[in-house]
Amino acid sequence: MKILLFFLGMIWTGFALSQEAARVYVSCMNRESGDPVFRAKVTYTLNSISKTVETNKKGECSFDVLSGTEITVTVSHDYFAPQTRILKVKEGEPELNLEIFLERKVRELNTVNIKAPGVPDIIYESRTYSVADFELLPQGEVLLLLYPKTLKKGSELAVLSGGEIIKKFSLPEKPLELVHDFRKNPHVICETGVFGIHRSEQELGISRLDKTYYLKYVMPIVDTSYSSLYFSTFNPVYPAFDYQAYDRLDSAYSNILEIKDDLMMELYRSEYKWVDVRTKLWAREKELETGIDKEIWIGANYFTQSVYYKELYAPMFKKNDSIYIFDYYKDKLFTFNLSGEKVDSVGIYHHYEPKKTGWRRNLIQDNETGEIYAFCEKDGICSLRRVDLKTGELGDNIVFQHRYIDKIAVSGGMAYYIYRPYESAQKKFLYRAKLPL
Repeated sequence: MKILLFFLGMIWTGFALSQEAARVYVSCMNRESGDPVFRAKVTYTLNSISKTVETNKKGECSFDVLSGTEITVTVSHDYFAPQTRILKVKEGEPELNLEIFLERKVRELNTVNIKAPGVPDIIYESRTYSVADFELLPQGEVLLLLYPKTLKKGSELAVLSGGEIIKKFSLPEKPLELVHDFRKNPHVICETGVFGIHRSEQELGISRLDKTYYLKYVMPIVDTSYSSLYFSTFNPVYPAFDYQAYDRLDSAYSNILEIKDDLMMELYRSEYKWVDVRTKLWAREKELETGIDKEIWIGANYFTQSVYYKELYAPMFKKNDSIYIFDYYKDKLFTFNLSGEKVDSVGIYHHYEPKKTGWRRNLIQDNETGEIYAFCEKDGICSLRRVDLKTGELGDNIVFQHRYIDKIAVSGGMAYYIYRPYESAQKKFLYRAKLPL
């Protein structure tokens, strides 16, 4: 049996060798220019067996096949669209020439709208709802506070993603404003409660929080670091407060900086001299009851209602490994490290002459880059000016196209704001404009 198989193999081999071989010459050229295509891969397939050769600098290559067969030739290249040919090699034909003209690959790109810095886009518009407030969420989402006519009736929370509303929440009571805590989690402050928006990997939800707890233990926290919480003792009816740090490792408190308006404090306490005797007796009873000075009771209940009282504004920001506090009552920008130790201070004067400069007591931090901007508005013309944290000076005006804009926020070099044209029936829309570098 083995001898028979051997002789059959010799006969088949002799028959295969008796077939004549044909040479196939392939030439690849660029259809547009007519130039040869170098390193094009030419793959020829016969009976499911494939071999590949490459073209030379002249765009040529060759290979041998048995005459009387049919082969598939495929040409591919990184910059050209692939092409396939089926060749039938006739018996007795010694050679075959194949010319292939390749075309550049065509890639369809999505439409990209390029606008100059300052030219706004409409992020949200509606014929039914106006935007009362908003908060920027991670992953480019925006939380909107919407209302049809007034906030008292029919107000809703909506999550905007990719230009579409993906979730809505109804509010059982009148909302006042949207805020975010030190973890950047959004909350809506209502008349009697606080509602927080929480997100899991699969869904968005809303939950009610105790308002007293939120105002006392969550809202005072300004920012955090690896081991510390930074918070303030700010009270809107008292012209002084402290910035403090709480070290979570050793449970220790430390004072960072005291903010105090000396002139306002003098007027605040002197109000006690001008009230009637009955009011003074009431203040003394409160002092005995709580231990808080009687002059503070009079100032908080009477002087804060006058046109002379203004809440303190001295914001704190954390950027990288530094803490910056703008003390406008000492005309200083203080720099601290994360341990609360003072590093540097520079003079700041941009808060003087607000009618001339348009200063609005509104510093805004880009939640991605950490850059800080001052918001200005003069005669309706709104602008941002970047704060140089090394010198305390303001940069050039970045003027917005729209006038009298509402709340503004900055994220990733993009400014988001609410606007409705003056004396227009249009609802309040949310806009976005790119800031110049």
